Amino acid sequence: MSSDPQSLAAVPNSLLAAEPVSELIEKVRAQTPARILAGRAGTSYANRTQLALRADHAAALDAVRAELDLAADFGPEFVAKRKLFQVQTLAASKQDFLLRPDLGRKLSEAARERIAGRCAVSPDVQIVIGDGLSARAVAAQVPSLLPPLEDLIREQGWSLGQTLAVRYCRVGLMNEIGELLSPRVVVLLIGERPGLATSESLSAYLAFRPRPGHTDAQRNLISNIHSRGIPPQAAAARIVSSIRRLMEARASGVGIDLSEEPILHFPSRSPEDTIQ
Repeated sequence: MSSDPQSLAAVPNSLLAAEPVSELIEKVRAQTPARILAGRAGTSYANRTQLALRADHAAALDAVRAELDLAADFGPEFVAKRKLFQVQTLAASKQDFLLRPDLGRKLSEAARERIAGRCAVSPDVQIVIGDGLSARAVAAQVPSLLPPLEDLIREQGWSLGQTLAVRYCRVGLMNEIGELLSPRVVVLLIGERPGLATSESLSAYLAFRPRPGHTDAQRNLISNIHSRGIPPQAAAARIVSSIRRLMEARASGVGIDLSEEPILHFPSRSPEDTIQ
């Protein structure tokens, strides 16, 4: 459409506001959450666009401030089945977490003791759930992602450590988990920074034998796990394929090309394993 002599901004408002909107415009809008062909009122957004922007901005702010609550977000049965438990970083509050990113990369002493008492050492794969910058993303995606991810990991014959959740968590916490539990691969499922397109996008960071001093250069990332990005079940297959590649290379990070990973099929599960 960029070759059209008329810019998108010059598309007549009458066309965009028409009911029903033309089939072409509907198809274009269905391909992206971006606000394209939204119409205008003079030089300003139309009221419906402005109100939608304000609503999405409020949702993003709420996602950043939301707290992770395992029982409320996942349900008691989901938590009990996996013996999930939650610990906290050195950040004493959400405000601390937002103002001091460094505190979100270190476990409190109480957290280290609890993890050491409840988690096995040296599993093949250790899954960690972190709230990150969107606890809402964790609540929305993890219940659909974790069950097929667990099934696929076990299908590969790998040992799976005790999954835990971390409040006020930053990505760098993977180094502490690696030092404390010595897993071959750490998988961190963490809420992404919310935007105006979605406040429910989850990331999966992977690292082979992470240790203090490691940076993003030693990590791999699968991002945009949400309903309009990578669906959770497809993300589970991609994560397991990536784990396998990291184990084969005995390394992770910028030197590992995951662009041509084969897609694994996830096994069928009973309906009660997934929270809708």
